Amino acid sequence: MDLKDSMYYIPARRQPKRKRVAIYARVSSNTKDQLRSLANQVSALTQKVSLVEDWRLVDIYIDVTSAEAKSKREEYNRLIYGSRNKKITIVITKSVSRFGRDTIEALETVRLLKELKVRIIFEKENINTLDSTGEVLITIMASLAQQESESISKNVTMGLRYRYQEGQVFVNHKKFLGYTVDEEGQLVINPKQSWIVKRIFKEYLEGKGTGIIARELMEDKVPTATGLLKWTSDDINRIIANEKYMGDALLQKTYTVDCLTKKRVPNDGSVPQYYIEDNHEAIVSKEIYNLAQKEKARRSNLYSGKKKKRRLYQGKFALSGITQCGKCADIFRRITWTYKGKKTYVWRCVTRVEKLCECESRTINEEDLHKIIVEAINQYMANKSEAEKN
Repeated sequence: MDLKDSMYYIPARRQPKRKRVAIYARVSSNTKDQLRSLANQVSALTQKVSLVEDWRLVDIYIDVTSAEAKSKREEYNRLIYGSRNKKITIVITKSVSRFGRDTIEALETVRLLKELKVRIIFEKENINTLDSTGEVLITIMASLAQQESESISKNVTMGLRYRYQEGQVFVNHKKFLGYTVDEEGQLVINPKQSWIVKRIFKEYLEGKGTGIIARELMEDKVPTATGLLKWTSDDINRIIANEKYMGDALLQKTYTVDCLTKKRVPNDGSVPQYYIEDNHEAIVSKEIYNLAQKEKARRSNLYSGKKKKRRLYQGKFALSGITQCGKCADIFRRITWTYKGKKTYVWRCVTRVEKLCECESRTINEEDLHKIIVEAINQYMANKSEAEKN
């Protein structure tokens, strides 16, 4: 028998890859009627998936939670996670109302899954988010979301301002170093953290720079309010400037400018503010807080020399920024001289170092400068004691 008689031609044909489909169903409570509705949702959607040849059901996500619930839906979040990890290519659900608890949430998820190339099919509305009808859906939902968000935002804002007028303070204590809240929601001192705040104010008033304070906190493995071991100069500045550490509270420092994105900006006077004195127990006294603000202002306005050049505050050494030239009134800077491997520390007039203008002020050895200062302090104390006796 000729082999050619038993040969058959099989054309090249790649089998289409089956699409990975997930079902999402939600009901608002676990009552008998709601659970029956849930079973019907899942049954109908499962049958629909089975009728499409290139679809393969990979998972079913079920949430039992109301539209008003503020807690996160575990199955909904698991669905998002599966989409991010390319486990799913299609999500099928009964309707828009069953998919998102509100228009805003549904819109955000539709946009997210669209970016991930995951289509959502709403059976009741017969909408596919990756085709032209999906674009219409997104447009409509965006409009509805805007109206819904503006309405909610307006109500929340009015409620908050009323509470502010009543002197009620709301603080995210989880990110507020030194404080927590009691059962009534009032700010109370957290002794496990308050010592950190006291240390920061103390070291700041002793002359240390914010960068140095931050670095030493990290070296000592002191945690931030969120438990991290990373401190920055900005962190220290925010603590120094926060009036709540002296027991007062300034409300509405920021406000929302976009109700959809929830973007907040510093309050430049566009909306009213409310200041409450002695709202809660202070970690530092008002005297210490106010001294810190004066020191902060002083450091921000350092001008020296005949030309009144602005200088950056340096708190690395005890005499930084406070030792002044008797010739031109500029500050002295600590300089390291190295000769034959031996280091010598001296203080020199910045004007002379930078040659901004002629200054004949001489260089002073650090040891000699320290001796002069100690002698001056001793003389001052002796004269003060003598004056008090008389």
